[in-house]
Amino acid sequence: MTDRLRTPLFLIGVAAMLLVVLLEIGASLFLGGRDVSGDLLAQASELDVGLPGRAPDSQVTAPPGRAIPYLALVDGVVLFTVGLMAAGLVLSHRLHGRLQGGVTIVFSILLILAALVLIGIALVELITMVALFFAFPFGTIAYLIIWGFFPRGDATGLLSVLMFLKFVFAGALLLAQPRFIQNKGLVLLLVTSLICNLVVAFLHGLVPGILVSITDSIAAIVVAIVAIIWAIVLLVGSIPAVVKAVRSTAPRVPVG
Repeated sequence: MTDRLRTPLFLIGVAAMLLVVLLEIGASLFLGGRDVSGDLLAQASELDVGLPGRAPDSQVTAPPGRAIPYLALVDGVVLFTVGLMAAGLVLSHRLHGRLQGGVTIVFSILLILAALVLIGIALVELITMVALFFAFPFGTIAYLIIWGFFPRGDATGLLSVLMFLKFVFAGALLLAQPRFIQNKGLVLLLVTSLICNLVVAFLHGLVPGILVSITDSIAAIVVAIVAIIWAIVLLVGSIPAVVKAVRSTAPRVPVG
């Protein structure tokens, strides 16, 4: 079996993962934002909860959720990894080796900081939602108005598209160079990405519709923690490359 990299297929894989990350970042454009007043009233009646003070013609919009945008933290690591591989196609081996460690350290630190901030935001929102939901009746009413209807169907459709693109990514890389399957780090990273996708879908479908916003925030926190773990792995793994690059560029002091 040839060791030659089939560049067009490899680039198709990179493009598929880039599209995954862009869709996740822009998920709020596809989810939420539509009027769900009728659905909200139906759910409130099932709980035997009225919505006093709400005008009959007022609108309630569905929240876009956090878990799918947070998937970009994990899939960003995948994209960064294959992006470094793609850079090796245009950069000299020596320059690529020198830049790889430093760029990885910067990316890892920025990812950790971003994930910590996003965890804090999701955690505050989660605590607020739970507190309101159990503060019957007025807190429950406030929860229903703000987070009571989650666009679960739209989210399921988007998660299915993301899963399909991830399989396209995996298939393109395997066809481009079968030896990619021997890269245990990349394989584990892709498996992690797929599992995170499934975890979000599972938590969306685990509870009744009025509680999906809560499990969505839980999924977002889980995904962000996974991203931090991978960022730490990248950070630790890049240190030897940086040390090697520094030693190779350091001036040699003559002895004697």
